[in-house]
Amino acid sequence: MTAVPDRMPALYLSHGAPPLADDPLWPAELAAWSASLPRPTAILMVSAHWEEAPLALGATETVPLVHDFWGFPEHYYRVRYGAPGAPRLAASVRSLLKAPGTPVQDVPDRGLDHGAYVPLVEMYPGADVPVLQISLPTLDPRRLMDVGRKLAPLRDEGVLIVGSGFFTHNLAALRHAGVPAWSAEFDAWGHEALAAGDLDSLLDFETKSPSGRLAHPRTEHFAPLFVTLGAAEACGDLGDRRDAVDGFWMGLSKRSVQFG
Repeated sequence: MTAVPDRMPALYLSHGAPPLADDPLWPAELAAWSASLPRPTAILMVSAHWEEAPLALGATETVPLVHDFWGFPEHYYRVRYGAPGAPRLAASVRSLLKAPGTPVQDVPDRGLDHGAYVPLVEMYPGADVPVLQISLPTLDPRRLMDVGRKLAPLRDEGVLIVGSGFFTHNLAALRHAGVPAWSAEFDAWGHEALAAGDLDSLLDFETKSPSGRLAHPRTEHFAPLFVTLGAAEACGDLGDRRDAVDGFWMGLSKRSVQFG
């Protein structure tokens, strides 16, 4: 399928913990990825680290970051990312999502969390692209796909829609150095399902994938993928997909994908 000129891709990225910024590979992988993209007019982030219903819009002006992690060295808490707010994008999101029975709320003091700013520091280090973060209003894959479908028209306005999670995420089950079998199995299965455009299997990943419940004992890090998939499906470009990042970090899959 040929990409539509001026339509921004939709991304799902594995953002990792703050120490991923010190990884010898990951920052350069994200920098190369962003360099290959058209320059966005704004970025709409959906992170695994903000669950709130009804769907909430974060700050539309620059406010302090949310350092939502504990026990890390001090320098991770000194990171700043003063990207401009995106009030116009917020207005568009409200227009697309708000309907009778589906309210949209504003949380004007809610800054970007590490699922948003950690990858953006590597992808857009100048902090010169407006950014809006919205919450995950549910973990239901089908409802999240519907959110993505409704947001899809933003892609034709130059908005980069980014679902930020982690392709496998079970810190409690990491026992040894290397890649655990459950992480490798789920990564291989997910890669094949995405390549085949097998939405039915992806939507039921907890039961249809090998080690699904081990790879995601709680599904918030896989959930942002479905917003991305909805934004891709609505534009007819599920088949126009590439893996931008793969491999593992501390046993967890870094798989990150681009549609369009």
